[in-house]
Amino acid sequence: MASVSTEHIEITPGVCGGRPRIAGHRITVQNVVVWHEQMGMSPDEIVATHPTITLADVHAAMAYYHDHQEEIRARMKADDAFVAEMQANAPPSRYQQLLAERHAQHDTVPPR
Repeated sequence: MASVSTEHIEITPGVCGGRPRIAGHRITVQNVVVWHEQMGMSPDEIVATHPTITLADVHAAMAYYHDHQEEIRARMKADDAFVAEMQANAPPSRYQQLLAERHAQHDTVPPR
């Protein structure tokens, strides 16, 4: 297993769920991966959006991800499953109920 670059990446139990993160920040490696791979942001765009981190931080996060890809992908998959379970079990909000009622009112077919 590769070592953690303490200059850019740190893991602290109890902070961000013990996930690897950019040192001194609550921005996790997983956040950077999502921004870059799923949202298509370039490293420069990530830094522009989060100016308290450096380009070196972003590249260190991506290097850490590539060294620990299976572990981070497994956590992302578990996170997605947790969100899906919570959404499936959550009652609709009052706003969602109002939208459904409004949609039902406008979705009727007039009689002939």
